[in-house]
Amino acid sequence: MNFDIQKLESHTYIKVLNERLDSLISPDLKSEIVLMAGEGVNQIVLDLSDCGYCDSSGLSSILVGNRVCEEAEGTFILCGLTHPVEKLIKLAMLDTILIIASGKEEAERLLQKKLEL
Repeated sequence: MNFDIQKLESHTYIKVLNERLDSLISPDLKSEIVLMAGEGVNQIVLDLSDCGYCDSSGLSSILVGNRVCEEAEGTFILCGLTHPVEKLIKLAMLDTILIIASGKEEAERLLQKKLEL
């Protein structure tokens, strides 16, 4: 299994357990996210703390998560970025549209604040 998925009370937490978020596992991540959206999930925290590499298909799966949450008036938060992945996100200028937290705890605090609004 490439992911650890925890369905919590206020959100769904997905941790990518693979070193690489690339074309081999990104389709599975997209499928999981789309299935969750079909089940009404609109609050997702995606943890990439174990990923040291991400390619364009990985970025695409991140954007799918962000899009389905936005369409469902929810929140998508990315957390635990390693330095190489963070550089790619910034290079692609996705840091201007994504909510990024340093870790799971910060992501959950941000989500809680947003839910209280």
